[in-house]
Amino acid sequence: MTNMKEKTRIILEAVKFEHTIFALPFAYLGLVLAEDGWPRLHIFFWVTAAMAGLRTAGMLFNRIFDEDIDRMNPRTKNRALPAGLLTQRAAWTTAAISSSVYFIAALMLNPLCFKLSLIPFVLAFIYPFFKRWTFFCHLGIGAVLSGAPLGGWLASRGNFAGAPFLVSAAVLFWVAGFDILYALQDIDSDKRSGLCSIPAAFGERFALSVAAFFHAVTLGCLLAFGWIADLGMIYASGLVLIAVFLLRQNLLVFRHGLERIHEAFFTLNASVSVAIFLFTFLDLLVR
Repeated sequence: MTNMKEKTRIILEAVKFEHTIFALPFAYLGLVLAEDGWPRLHIFFWVTAAMAGLRTAGMLFNRIFDEDIDRMNPRTKNRALPAGLLTQRAAWTTAAISSSVYFIAALMLNPLCFKLSLIPFVLAFIYPFFKRWTFFCHLGIGAVLSGAPLGGWLASRGNFAGAPFLVSAAVLFWVAGFDILYALQDIDSDKRSGLCSIPAAFGERFALSVAAFFHAVTLGCLLAFGWIADLGMIYASGLVLIAVFLLRQNLLVFRHGLERIHEAFFTLNASVSVAIFLFTFLDLLVR
């Protein structure tokens, strides 16, 4: 039993399960928009299962394909696979189980969700190779997570609509922006390994400018979303708060470099995702 608990702890640490909070609120946002308030319990359950399953599988694919790269990077050499705490077989097995959970959840939601479920899965599977091909890799991880609002909407409505696409665009540029900031830690390692990233290709100052621009686009998308969805002052208040979070994230890295990267990456990004969901949900309930 102790051995199983330890293996579970290692796997959860390997996939950074707590970072699910970055994407999950956006899936819930699409869901509450489609449901116009409180979602039906069974849909809420299967959306949660699908998100957790896909993200866990995607993170494991990333860890599996990057094992040799991680071993050469001082920041990542102690991760579970390069450190020998987790075997490739265990990682592939867990990824297969997580993928199964994802596809079963999509099947339980509705036929369209199941038909389209292969698209985000393939994106999550090939994402680890993006940084080997192009410095647009930051938009690749953004594209993977941008499906969350659409997935939540489709889970309820079973069709497409305009407003969730704007939220997806916001997620795309938000994630790409903070991924650029996070990649500042690996400039030297990426250059040695021949990997592509905006910081490694163009330098720190240019990378900071691109990240700030992407986050400005994020705010523009969220503003347009609020207008199209006819949201009110509660949502507008949340948007102001999100703007403060994004500004602080960029200023922290600009002023302090990597010294406060954990606060800039985890704390503020979690605040952004939770805030956009919470203020949208409250606005819908009041309306």
